[in-house]
Amino acid sequence: MSIAEHLIPEFDHEMVSTRALLERLPEAKCAWKPHPKSWTLGDLAVHVARIPSWCAVTLQAAEFDLNPEGGSPFPKVAFTTTAALVNLFDDNVREARSSLLAVPDSGMMETWTLKNAGNTLFSMPRIAVYRSMVMNHLIHHRGQLTVYARMNDVPLPAIYGPSADTPM
Repeated sequence: MSIAEHLIPEFDHEMVSTRALLERLPEAKCAWKPHPKSWTLGDLAVHVARIPSWCAVTLQAAEFDLNPEGGSPFPKVAFTTTAALVNLFDDNVREARSSLLAVPDSGMMETWTLKNAGNTLFSMPRIAVYRSMVMNHLIHHRGQLTVYARMNDVPLPAIYGPSADTPM
């Protein structure tokens, strides 16, 4: 069994759990934020919906530049509707899953580099980038989003077991 095949069950579980949260987010609360320094609920939700796209970025090229010289910076996406958010997430998940299954074990061990305006921010094996900058990052921000949801009386889905709102 390949590395990717070992990772797919966890990937699928985390994506199902994340989608269940995203589809509950109220459009009327997209501008809400818990603190002046915090992201809005809509901005955090878009960030969570976009994180799976980093899987393909990581596995299909040796590097990524957030602001390439002479090129376009990584585009910003605004929250519009919950349906559009979930569609964005679903598209990113499909591409991520396909990219994950397509990479050979040797490709997982290759070095990947993140740059900003040509300056290297970090380099590490793709598998480490996948675990830390894709999966762990997604789980971290999904956790933040559950707090935002709870503070707005949005029923939380079951993620790793039942929630106070969703029995398993």
